[in-house]
Amino acid sequence: MAGRVVRSCVQTGLKAVNSVLGLAGMAVILYALWMLRAWYRDVADLHYRLPVPWFIYTFIGLGVFMCLLTCSGHIAAETANSHCLSCYMIFVFIIIILEGAITTDVFLNSNWEEDFPDDPSGKFEEFKDFIRSNFEICEWIGLSVVAAQVLSIVLGMVLRALGPDRESDYDSDDDPSVPARLPLLRNQYQHGINYSEHTLPQSSDSWSLRILDKANK
Repeated sequence: MAGRVVRSCVQTGLKAVNSVLGLAGMAVILYALWMLRAWYRDVADLHYRLPVPWFIYTFIGLGVFMCLLTCSGHIAAETANSHCLSCYMIFVFIIIILEGAITTDVFLNSNWEEDFPDDPSGKFEEFKDFIRSNFEICEWIGLSVVAAQVLSIVLGMVLRALGPDRESDYDSDDDPSVPARLPLLRNQYQHGINYSEHTLPQSSDSWSLRILDKANK
């Protein structure tokens, strides 16, 4: 009983932490769609083809990946399957490594902007200006997302160690109200009806034979 309560608490915590990553992914997608709309509005009157705005599409891909990772995390938390949890933790760990590599490059490399291609949309420059002007808020948001990612890995490891809930499977086998066993009960009920229907004519025939015997006597 205690193990089931602990497992339920860990599953709830993992789903809650995973929801933070999902909200961050949706925010990234909305921001990328807003930038894409502004980009198409700015280039609508131009008659020549511009390069692909890699920064906008990178944001869209990152947001979609985080949302898909959130869905897989909810499935892994609900089923407590070791393989699903392992895949989920590996992908989250890869994201943390990439975030750490980019952060290290930005803070330690003075020419880090040269590592990225030119952005024709200009949204990359606007994003950098926004980060500089709201550095404290962005710092807290980034730390919150990283903390949620680390906590999701820790909770995933704990849930993987606990394993799936085997007791509920045993309880469902003993419970006669499980839908999987209803056809068996239905068949037994039908057999009982058929048996009673077959026995009624036999009893009525024997009763009529006794009446005839008494009349003949």
